[in-house]
Amino acid sequence: MNLDTIIFIVSALVAVSGATMMISLRNPVLSVMSMILSLVAQAVLYIQLGALFVGAVLIIVYSGAIMVLFLFVIMLLNLRGSEDLGRQSSPIKMSTKILFSLMLFVEFVFVIKVGFFKGDIPLGVMSQTTDNFGSVESVAELLFTNYLYPFELTSVLLLSAIVGAVVMSKRDAAETKTDESAVAVKDSDSKEQVVES
Repeated sequence: MNLDTIIFIVSALVAVSGATMMISLRNPVLSVMSMILSLVAQAVLYIQLGALFVGAVLIIVYSGAIMVLFLFVIMLLNLRGSEDLGRQSSPIKMSTKILFSLMLFVEFVFVIKVGFFKGDIPLGVMSQTTDNFGSVESVAELLFTNYLYPFELTSVLLLSAIVGAVVMSKRDAAETKTDESAVAVKDSDSKEQVVES
């Protein structure tokens, strides 16, 4: 077993365990930290495939910016996770969970079969690699030619999300100011009643 195989196995285990902890932990801060761990492990896997640019973008953009933003919003909103997670699911939700679990188990069996018992099964879509796979030029060419409209729609979606967050925070600030003024009026009324008595 060479060093590449060991790095792949360790990175795959860290990525899967980080994703599992992300959906199983009840603390949202620890859940975001587990997702960052999983994304870093996935970046290592992309680098092993030779897609250096995709791996670097995964660390810089997702782990370094978006996940930190999620962490900041969770800590800012002071989420406690008050929902009852131990409640029994409805039969439709339970059957959906069982169906997806079976599909993931079948996929896991096929991955193990391809990995350890090599036969006539094709090894995926990358049976032959190109010279500039994962480079900045190839990603930019695809992004700004074939996928230009989805890229621009994603930027519009992010812009609308930012505007919505600003509007919601302004409204919350106005409601807080109104609540504080109502409390101040009640305090002044109670002080006046104490003075009169």
